[in-house]
Amino acid sequence: METIDNSTVNSMPRIEDVAPDFEAIITKGKIKLSDFAKDKWIVIFSHPADFTPVCTTEMSGFAERKSEFEALNTELLGLSIDSVHTHLG
Repeated sequence: METIDNSTVNSMPRIEDVAPDFEAIITKGKIKLSDFAKDKWIVIFSHPADFTPVCTTEMSGFAERKSEFEALNTELLGLSIDSVHTHLG
């Protein structure tokens, strides 16, 4: 795996790249990615905005299969451009 200095190179992440560690406020409180799901896989998915057709189908699809992800030792983390307050709306 190649080491990248993000201060000089700004590129899209690729499959098998290590995700950058970040902190965020989510609907369950504040998290740090490296602490979010210790010793588990994480599926990070995104959608354009809350309450759009894409959002509702993606969120419903992941929710319906949550037990399958849990059986694979995997946590789900959804991202959007909206604020945490919008997510709770």
